[in-house]
Amino acid sequence: MIIGVPKEIKNNENRVGLTPAGVAEFKKAGHQVYIQSTAGEGSGFSDSDYKGAGGEILPDIQSVYGIADMIIKVKEPIESEYGLIKENQLLFTYFHFASSEPLTHAMIERKAVCLAYETVEKNDRSLPLLIPMSEVAGRMSIQEGAKYLEKPLKGRGILLGGVPGVPPANVLVLGGGIVGTQAAKMAAGLGAHVTIMDVSLPRLRALSDIMPANVNTVMSNDFNIRRYIRHMDLIIGAVLIPGAKAPHLITREMLKTMRPGTVLVDVAVDQGGCIETCSPTTHENPTFIIDDVVHYCVANMPGAVPYTSTLALTNATLPYGLQLAAKGWKQACRDSKELQLGLNVVNGKIVYQGVSDAWNLPYTPVEEVLA
Repeated sequence: MIIGVPKEIKNNENRVGLTPAGVAEFKKAGHQVYIQSTAGEGSGFSDSDYKGAGGEILPDIQSVYGIADMIIKVKEPIESEYGLIKENQLLFTYFHFASSEPLTHAMIERKAVCLAYETVEKNDRSLPLLIPMSEVAGRMSIQEGAKYLEKPLKGRGILLGGVPGVPPANVLVLGGGIVGTQAAKMAAGLGAHVTIMDVSLPRLRALSDIMPANVNTVMSNDFNIRRYIRHMDLIIGAVLIPGAKAPHLITREMLKTMRPGTVLVDVAVDQGGCIETCSPTTHENPTFIIDDVVHYCVANMPGAVPYTSTLALTNATLPYGLQLAAKGWKQACRDSKELQLGLNVVNGKIVYQGVSDAWNLPYTPVEEVLA
């Protein structure tokens, strides 16, 4: 198979879809890999690194899309890429269709085969291609939140861990999954007083067993959220419903009950956000303020630490990419339920229920396109 790796062109997105080590594995399996010139520079990989691994360098993005059977990238295509995508071309990347109706319609129109990292799912319901970036984003959420708590950045002017004689900040984490767990660990490690909420009692029990003493677990419901947000300095939105929009747990009217300078970091913003007032921002302009509350809503947080993120992502995606290249997408998805669940849009048809529901568009069972 011919694999293409274009340069990411989303604002301040420095990750790349494949490392040189990943290229070498595809070459070893007998495939051809074409990399857009300078695609890996943001992550610390030069064109010569890719050539040394057996990849071939192409001068522009049009050449990569034009030659490839499968495109491997990091973020969803943006508008300038739509016209480059060919019918039946396999795109293996993060899509988050439920947060973008224009993207959904564009991929339907292009009749591409869209296999989304974020909905590939194992039998235990874990999301193996979302986990590494969720780990990065969860840890980063505390790093960024702590920064924006500083007074010059319009935060409350509080040090997350406090100092002897001065109490630490209060941190609320909404969601006890991968993002929430990593956020709570980081905040606790810095000495903050942390509360983590989830709707699953078994999950709260598990978190209670593994978390340090400065982390409390609380059942997530509207009453408790309203009660706790009044006293928080940093709130992390870490809610995920695979392939579907996140629910709004914090509404616009709740902001008025928060202290001025409270910081909200909505890691779920690429799935619509779990805070009503959040809308996607960029690393270039990461925050905005509503009712004296600082909102940090960068939709590609791991893009700020591309070396770590690219290595972690390729570690996870490579085994699946090799299956797709060896068998073709249709046979690979017949053979692997995990990959089958990754199919979102195929040849103009929506085959993932969460995407269909998000935009009230016709749904086609995935079995029909695999027949």
